Amino acid sequence: MTTRSVLIVEDDAWLAEQQARILTKAGYKVTISPHPIVAIKAIDSVRPDVIVLDVLLTGSTAFALLHELQSYGDTGSIPVILCTNLAGELSLEDIEPYGVRRILDKTTMLPDDVVAAVRSVL
Repeated sequence: MTTRSVLIVEDDAWLAEQQARILTKAGYKVTISPHPIVAIKAIDSVRPDVIVLDVLLTGSTAFALLHELQSYGDTGSIPVILCTNLAGELSLEDIEPYGVRRILDKTTMLPDDVVAAVRSVL
């Protein structure tokens, strides 16, 4: 069985490490990128099976990265889980064309919610 890989794009280092720890414990190979430029390089080298993406990132937003992913056939099919404080302001129906399959609300999520979300999109 091949280990599935998850790319976490999160500029909050503590939160990224917590999510990585939980996902690693669940059996996933995890890469962390603090912003979209590093994420694009990681996507090219790692080819993640799923991306967990914060919306408000230092210097950019998730939507620039989502647009970039959708502009290429091979990266446009990677499922994305948004993990954000803005969950109440986003409609999955509106952002699904960008590859977003789930939205997690940082203000209410539990630690294992990220594992459940990843499993649900794979």
